Amino acid sequence: MKSDNNTIKIDGIDKKILRFLMEDARKPVLEIARNIGISGAAIHQRLRKLEASGLLAGSKFILNPKVLGYTTMAYIGIYLDKAMSNPVAVKQLEKIPEVLECHYTTGNWSILIKVLCRDNEHLMHVLNKEIQQIEGVSRTETFISLDQQINRQITI
Repeated sequence: MKSDNNTIKIDGIDKKILRFLMEDARKPVLEIARNIGISGAAIHQRLRKLEASGLLAGSKFILNPKVLGYTTMAYIGIYLDKAMSNPVAVKQLEKIPEVLECHYTTGNWSILIKVLCRDNEHLMHVLNKEIQQIEGVSRTETFISLDQQINRQITI
């Protein structure tokens, strides 16, 4: 692994390790080591270096929201009165648990958010009673996701 202008270059072994872990983050290090042909200690050392470089941002379990009853995914473009309202609006959006992502954007909206709700009625409540009540929000534009067709990380 080499570092250069805030980007890192990873070698073939690092790529193999990352591919195994991206497929299943719970895969035992010794199993990865056997598949690649190096020691478990070498895997641990490389993983520590990759974490220190900032390439790896931890590991997590992925919940299936449908099992919990959350079936409505939507993207909401938020128009703000003034650009100065952005930090205040984001602080208020952070308080809404249904908001999963928040992005400053170019184009018509000031902010684009991704929300997950139980159903359309729940989405309407979140929109009308929470998001549109935030000071500085002049209006919103909502797009309901019917089905996620692609869900992946960057390839290595």
